[in-house]
Amino acid sequence: MDTTSYKTVSINDKTADKQWLLVDAEHEVLGRLASKVAKLIRGKNKPNFTPHVDCGDNVIIINAEKITLTGNKIEQKEYVRHSGYPGGQRFRTVGDLLKKRPETVIEKAVRGMLPKNRLGRKLFNNLYVYKGTEHPHEAQKPKIIKLNSIM
Repeated sequence: MDTTSYKTVSINDKTADKQWLLVDAEHEVLGRLASKVAKLIRGKNKPNFTPHVDCGDNVIIINAEKITLTGNKIEQKEYVRHSGYPGGQRFRTVGDLLKKRPETVIEKAVRGMLPKNRLGRKLFNNLYVYKGTEHPHEAQKPKIIKLNSIM
């Protein structure tokens, strides 16, 4: 077998084929939605995936307020933050956050599934989450994608 005929193709920012995708979050389970969107943002669904390059797509999520959570997570799941001062630990349930800012719930779930490094912070900028069906990205002509078609 002649191994010199096989070349590993590594893409870069200029050769990456980035697209705009539109995902409707209505009646989707939060964790399953987040894992599939993280794969799209990372580019793992593409045959020319390169781990150290932003080769994923730009993803727009609409209807963020209509996601579902299984079990009792709406009352029991809590997000914790800390002000940095003694006694400054604050708790907020998913139900409270869904009422006030439903976009944040999806953003936190997707961010947790991206790499924890410079590339992950850069990839997170390719995610756009909106409450309702309106979004300002019509000029990019996003392709509507069904999450059931993604493995």
